[in-house]
Amino acid sequence: MITDGQVHDIPKLSELHDSAPINALITGRANEFDRQIKFISPPRFALINKPQVLSILVEDKGQPQEAIPAQANISISVNGQEVGHYSVTPGTIFQTEITLPHAEKNIIQATTDTYEGELSFDNNRAIAVIEGIRENLRVLLISGAPYNGERTWRDLLKSDSNIDLVHFTILRPPEKADNTPLSQLSLVVFPTTQLFVEEINNFDLIILDGFQHSNVLPLIYYDYIAQYVQKGGALLIVTGPEFANEQSLAKTPLISVLPALPNGAIIQKPFRPTLTKEGERHPVTRGLATPTHPASQWGRWLRQIAIQNTNKSIPIMKGADEQPLLLLSHTGKGRVGMLLSDESWLWARGFEGGDLTLLFIVALLIGS
Repeated sequence: MITDGQVHDIPKLSELHDSAPINALITGRANEFDRQIKFISPPRFALINKPQVLSILVEDKGQPQEAIPAQANISISVNGQEVGHYSVTPGTIFQTEITLPHAEKNIIQATTDTYEGELSFDNNRAIAVIEGIRENLRVLLISGAPYNGERTWRDLLKSDSNIDLVHFTILRPPEKADNTPLSQLSLVVFPTTQLFVEEINNFDLIILDGFQHSNVLPLIYYDYIAQYVQKGGALLIVTGPEFANEQSLAKTPLISVLPALPNGAIIQKPFRPTLTKEGERHPVTRGLATPTHPASQWGRWLRQIAIQNTNKSIPIMKGADEQPLLLLSHTGKGRVGMLLSDESWLWARGFEGGDLTLLFIVALLIGS
């Protein structure tokens, strides 16, 4: 038995075998000293721009070879920027507040003084990684054209007070020409620069619903969306027949982050969405089917887009002919979901007992 000599779990004497002697090899030396610092139960998640309490403990073990102050100096940094310097008592838990500056990963570091003769200097530093989350989920929903499901997604997202929704529907492409005077058009200009350059990083989730390439959005802006994903953003693409035509998003720079590509076919037949084996375990979908509302009771949809090249994505729902229906993938620091049907609005209408709140949960989990 190799031990540090500290006994904390002595078994009952009756559990020790009389004929089995125990030989202990005690590690370390009596005059060794070491100081360590650690976080006590740091949170995995915290709201950005809000005070977050951290508990820190400095411990001295053994006798130092030199006289050291009774108080230990510690410094706290967030993402490499020092935010506090304190004097604490070793052996006593110290609490302080920090503020996370941005969403996604934030690296918190606590360091303390080092002294000659310590066993290790590595434990004079502690690191915690905390995921920053916004108090409200900011969602940008862009609908490529009016259709039955366009209003459904908008109403669903607007129903949650914790979601700040920005929604645009492309009603009139720039290339469309008719004799209607501009003074009689009650439309607003699509603010492409504002959304995809100036404010894109302020959104937690972008949803492209039935969106196809047109003169509304220059090709360079698809690259901005791809960069947004690479840097940690979330993208949900709801596809319809437009994904299989000549104006498909697969023919733009967004192809670099797409979970799959269309093969040109559209499956026109009733099918019932179900979870795949991966979907039954995946955090995004594993709670959708319940004993009171099993997947066998979900309503059928009537159309699905066929795809190819799914090797870099995870199919978590399947549809017609066992083909992938909902795909998830990670690209860079971000994540992308792709729903390969524009028929989800049938659930909102109660068609065969469907429930669109299931997809609402999916959208929230992808975005968060």
